[in-house]
Amino acid sequence: MPSQPSKDLETFPNPHPERDYTIRIRMPEFTCLCPKTGQPDFAELTLEYVPGARCVELKSLKLFIWSFRDEGAFHEDVTNRILKSLVNACEPRFMRLSAEFNVRGGVYTTVVAEHRAAGWQAPQKVELP
Repeated sequence: MPSQPSKDLETFPNPHPERDYTIRIRMPEFTCLCPKTGQPDFAELTLEYVPGARCVELKSLKLFIWSFRDEGAFHEDVTNRILKSLVNACEPRFMRLSAEFNVRGGVYTTVVAEHRAAGWQAPQKVELP
């Protein structure tokens, strides 16, 4: 197999560090294992962030997300662990990870975790007529 799962996250320099802008990445094929039963859990992850000096490289992100496929993890834990790794790699101004898990035992779970850099304030939303 040419690619393998990896816990390494690569980054590249933000091409416009002078500006706040949002990067949104949708990952509809996240899987991990239920730590109680060992059965697969499926989720759609949505990553939204305002980059600082660095942006996450997408192929490494794909391999990083893939690396959770055979791990047992509670939804709350895996969402926060992924966010922490991304924050450590990128040092963003703001980052939000939303994990919408498919039904398990008749229950849907959504976990949203956020990071804000010290002193960073979101720009005011502009409403156009």
